[in-house]
Amino acid sequence: MKRFRCLVIGFSVLFLCNSVVFAENEVGFELSADYFGKYIWRGQNLDDDQVFQPAISGSYKGLTAAIWGNLELTNINGNEGDFSEVDYSLDYSADLPGIEGVGYSVGLIYYDFPGTATKDTTELYWGFNFDLPLSPSITVYHDVDEADGSYVSLAFGHSIEKIAELGPDIPVGMEIGTSLGWGSASYDKYYWGTDQSEMQDLTFSVSFPMEIAGWTLSPSINYITLLSDDIRDTDVYGTESDFFFAGISLSKSF
Repeated sequence: MKRFRCLVIGFSVLFLCNSVVFAENEVGFELSADYFGKYIWRGQNLDDDQVFQPAISGSYKGLTAAIWGNLELTNINGNEGDFSEVDYSLDYSADLPGIEGVGYSVGLIYYDFPGTATKDTTELYWGFNFDLPLSPSITVYHDVDEADGSYVSLAFGHSIEKIAELGPDIPVGMEIGTSLGWGSASYDKYYWGTDQSEMQDLTFSVSFPMEIAGWTLSPSINYITLLSDDIRDTDVYGTESDFFFAGISLSKSF
């Protein structure tokens, strides 16, 4: 496990550092900083209070390496000012050869939980996206480590380029997204304590992106609900099964 973690971290750092030697028009970087009133992951209430989530990624010819973190801003979990989660990911995305309008992604995510009792784990994933109305996509995440199970996400989204203006040069757009999650029996056993494969969570989000001084600012409102009565009954993450919270994201691409 430690060797695998070192491999992922090392590959990510090497990729980010050495990609500067490639042609400028082929390399991309992105910085982001998000603030949310809660941290809900696949229906799990991992942090019921304010969090800060920074990320950095570098991409080259469809390959992207990224590091993302969750910094707890309150002491609700006893980790104020500390990162309770750091994720390292590698992704390759491209158009599916021979089929117009269909793209695919494959990759891995290593989940590290410093300073907590949660065990680190690893997921492999693969998915397809379609150039159709509502931009449907489906992604399968398979935990090859602790959970040894699968989570499937079916997602839809729609973007409106401009719904208002903050000024003559600051249009405000709108992005609407929804996703439906399903967990296999082994996945749900590990995360929820139920050995049934279940429709797990339903997510809705609305954000309002705007570009200011070269940065994209995007306030959002989010709603997440647990769909399974079994999961609601065995939920060890809290007593609530419906979550409504706001957030704001700041990002810049280079």
